[in-house]
Amino acid sequence: MNLNPLKQIILPTLFGLALVLTPALHAAKAKGHPDTAGWNELLKPDLSNTIGAAGWKVENGVLVATDHTTLWTKESYSNFILDLEFKVAKESNSGVFLRSGDIKNVLSALEIQVHDSTDGTKYGMVGAIYDAMPPSKKMAKPVGEWNHFTITCQNSKITLVFNGEKVIDADLNNWPDVKKNPDGTPNKFPVALKNFARTGPLGFQGLHGKAQAPVWYRNIKIKPLK
Repeated sequence: MNLNPLKQIILPTLFGLALVLTPALHAAKAKGHPDTAGWNELLKPDLSNTIGAAGWKVENGVLVATDHTTLWTKESYSNFILDLEFKVAKESNSGVFLRSGDIKNVLSALEIQVHDSTDGTKYGMVGAIYDAMPPSKKMAKPVGEWNHFTITCQNSKITLVFNGEKVIDADLNNWPDVKKNPDGTPNKFPVALKNFARTGPLGFQGLHGKAQAPVWYRNIKIKPLK
């Protein structure tokens, strides 16, 4: 088949652009959030696989607290990727708890903060590891819009991708001291984060703070890792 001169110029150019752009597209995809098709739902629709369900409800696939009770999974998790979406109301204060060593002691689990803004503590802003590490940049969307978290726990490593950007890349082995962060700031934990449980239930903090404002969660999926 004979190509006219214009096609002879355009087709090789488009092919060349595809070769250049394909690696960039793959890099952009790797930087963002995973495809969760086929992943397990963390929670059953009736919350029968949780502890504390009386203080929560699910409507149209959206989870929201009705009181201060923390919702815990009955199952424990070690290494995993947890993917979810959330949106906040004005002055909301909640969080996602990871691998709790004791669900009766809130300071026995790492908490990824879910807030409208901040809870007043040094590292109490949305996307922070509570009282331990701030996010590297602000990625929160405005009140009422859905945000996206991808949390990975792999042995001592904790990472958070927040609305497409990695904002937490932590190694708990860098927290060898009680009540002290690697940057020298104090924290509230009576056990060094290096010694925190590496297996435990996951949790969602209920209505918290002065405003008792809600946080909504949806599309909560998990992928176990070895």
